[in-house]
Amino acid sequence: MRLAVVSPFVDKRHGTERAIAELVERLARDYVCEIHLYAQRVEDLSLSGHIAAQSGHSAPSGSVFWHKVPSIPGPHLAQFLAWVFLNGFLRKWHTTFGGAYYDLVLSPGINCFHPDVVIVHALFYRLKDLAREENEDSSAHAGSFRKIHRKVYYAFLSALERRIYKDPKVTLAAVSKRTAGLLREHFRREDISVIPNGVDTKHFSSAARLGRRQEARRRRDFRDEDFVLLLIGNDWRNKGLSTVLEAMAALPGLRIRLLVVGNDTAETFKERAAQLGLEDHCRWEASSPEVLDLYAAADVYVSPSREDSFGLPVAEAMACGLPAITSVCAGVADYMQDGIDGFVLREPRDAETLSKLLRRLQSQPDLRRVVGEAASKTIQEWDWNRNAAAIWQLLKNAKAKSLPSD
Repeated sequence: MRLAVVSPFVDKRHGTERAIAELVERLARDYVCEIHLYAQRVEDLSLSGHIAAQSGHSAPSGSVFWHKVPSIPGPHLAQFLAWVFLNGFLRKWHTTFGGAYYDLVLSPGINCFHPDVVIVHALFYRLKDLAREENEDSSAHAGSFRKIHRKVYYAFLSALERRIYKDPKVTLAAVSKRTAGLLREHFRREDISVIPNGVDTKHFSSAARLGRRQEARRRRDFRDEDFVLLLIGNDWRNKGLSTVLEAMAALPGLRIRLLVVGNDTAETFKERAAQLGLEDHCRWEASSPEVLDLYAAADVYVSPSREDSFGLPVAEAMACGLPAITSVCAGVADYMQDGIDGFVLREPRDAETLSKLLRRLQSQPDLRRVVGEAASKTIQEWDWNRNAAAIWQLLKNAKAKSLPSD
């Protein structure tokens, strides 16, 4: 099968980007697909070459080609509009003038106007509602321009979701039962496959985490007695960072530290941490391909998400034997047993309940160990190979649906 995969970034250091990288590798290797990546940046992935799609001849099966899509600076809305236009123009150029063809166009979310298959990793319809709530919240710290821009950005993306997701010719898959339910509620789609993300349990394991723990903590100046929390993500507001900071502020007597990792604007949250007297308790790092090193430095993973279609770092932390805290608004919670292999907050903004849970986990290392061990066992059932097999079946069904009937 010859696939055009449209995703702005592909790497192994983020949630959606990592899921696409793992999928592309397996579709090429195990299902001998010819993959053409239309992306602005590709890392951590073995590539077969460039610009093969412009040839009228099919490349060897099991190949992955990258067609670099230019990017422009500016606000997110301008960047997104340019991205959608340019990747569409480049694919059209290849098919019209280069003799290229694709059996299907696969997109993780809304990255083009005419996809054949969409794997829904985020639902901007929900993020638009959250942005509206933030604008009404007097405690929100974002500037006026940023609020207006976010409102317009989410409104546009929501309109595009409505156009694409309501089209019955587009095959949809959701990464969690929660996301599938939201797609049914907002777009009246009943034909949605649920295909959860996987975890590389050979790489993310308790043994691997513990083997790197001492060095990972030493480099960050974490002491043995420090109780270290970890949060990973590119939208800290949505991942519940404000709630985590408020919960930490309610625990002044604990040697508690917070490691925040991702590519978000840190100034607003640093100001909030300083207001709460937590400036010296927080460490901020950019995303890194060495994700295991982050889990090795932590005692608990905490992300009381306000909205998260899945929450891959939660699953990876569980595979590493870390007790993980999330909320009912994260898709990964569908696959967790609260209090058994993790902890699920009913209300993501409930800082009081979170602070009590953190105090309990800090004072009971045996509880952390037992929950971590159960989490690691749960995750053994999740696998990127199983994820790829389910998506391969989805692609075959979508291709059969697209063929003209006799």
